[in-house]
Amino acid sequence: MAASAGGPGSWSENILEYFLRNSQITAEDGAEITWYHAANHKAQMNEALKSTAHMIEADVLLPSDGSEHSQPIMVHPPETNSDNTLQEWLTEVTKSNKGIKLDFKSLAAVEPSMMLLENVKRHLKRPVWINADILPGPNGNSKVIDAKPFLDTVTFFFPDVTFSLGWTTGWHPEKVNEGYNWTMVKEMEYICNELSQPVTFPVRAALVRQSCSQLLWLLKQSNRYSLTIWTGKNDNYSIEDLLYIRDHFDKKQVFYDILEPQNHEFKQAIGIKVNL
Repeated sequence: MAASAGGPGSWSENILEYFLRNSQITAEDGAEITWYHAANHKAQMNEALKSTAHMIEADVLLPSDGSEHSQPIMVHPPETNSDNTLQEWLTEVTKSNKGIKLDFKSLAAVEPSMMLLENVKRHLKRPVWINADILPGPNGNSKVIDAKPFLDTVTFFFPDVTFSLGWTTGWHPEKVNEGYNWTMVKEMEYICNELSQPVTFPVRAALVRQSCSQLLWLLKQSNRYSLTIWTGKNDNYSIEDLLYIRDHFDKKQVFYDILEPQNHEFKQAIGIKVNL
């Protein structure tokens, strides 16, 4: 299907259009969007809300105690405890104008989280991204989330959301790391061409340069597609790798959720001012 992003105020509105409309960025350039990653515990959430970040990313899990009244909580595995529930998190975040990205590590958390999101929908007139790793990727050994029930559940509640659909990955400093191969990108396209929502593909910075042909092909399949470059804490990659991506992909189709100090160095290299 060729439907593109949704209109102003919808959850599937293109984030560049949303932040341009609100005069928070100056150009249709994915590198202008800033991110606050892992805003899970209350201290990080509050810091994120006070920050200049445009998009707040957080991780949703069901507590492991197995009780049927479990509330989704904000925590990144291997941690399993948090001082913040999704309900509390949404109450605070809806008071801001920041975009939201919720990362799901288990299928069990999805439906109860969608029900909580439904309760605040009228207060959320901004982009909402729903993320899960649905396919095995390069060196990936984490468990994937089953794509069909994940996509069906989210779409049942919210047909107008932006999906962020990734591959499980690993990175090893002492060996040659293969990139995203043709089987991986074609499998992802097979799943996503059935969707009507915008889809961003989170891809690991250290694996992108060796996968350029595959990822360029993937983005050409639909005007609904984009990439979000992310980085592992101990990944070894260079600013040159990021500049290579910058030179070979459409600036409107690539977002950069990367850690410091590379984020600052990259923005400096491309002439974008960084607010610290």
